[in-house]
Amino acid sequence: MASKPEARIQELHLTLPPAPKPVAKYKTAVLVGNMLYVSGHGPAAIDGVKTAGKVGSDLTVEQGKAAARAVGLNVLSTVKATLGSLDKVKRLVKTLGMVNGTPDFKEQPQVINGFSELMADVFGEDAGVGTRSAVGMGSLPSNIPVEVECQFEVG
Repeated sequence: MASKPEARIQELHLTLPPAPKPVAKYKTAVLVGNMLYVSGHGPAAIDGVKTAGKVGSDLTVEQGKAAARAVGLNVLSTVKATLGSLDKVKRLVKTLGMVNGTPDFKEQPQVINGFSELMADVFGEDAGVGTRSAVGMGSLPSNIPVEVECQFEVG
């Protein structure tokens, strides 16, 4: 039997940052019935991870992927703060990954894998993998390299 998400966080030696606060007029997450809608999040500040710049010029694909993983840590913090425990997540349903890339950048899916692989590590290969879109953007707020919004089924 797979470990529960809270135990997986410990097994993976992950440290969740403080849940981010809204930077404008919105809620970071809204629970409606058994669905948790999580607003777009940027990357957590982690040593060695670039949290600003365009992928394809300022950041490599691997650096973008690391930023997407750091976004995942912020999302996990918000989910835990909202629900009280990650163990209440039944599954990740939908991910929208946005990459701040150069006009000719075409590797958005590889960048967003940083987020998706973290979700699979924490919630499992079935529950941690949902539907997904990975798209390029001309810019993102505060020049962050990656933004992700997602929805979880909870219970």
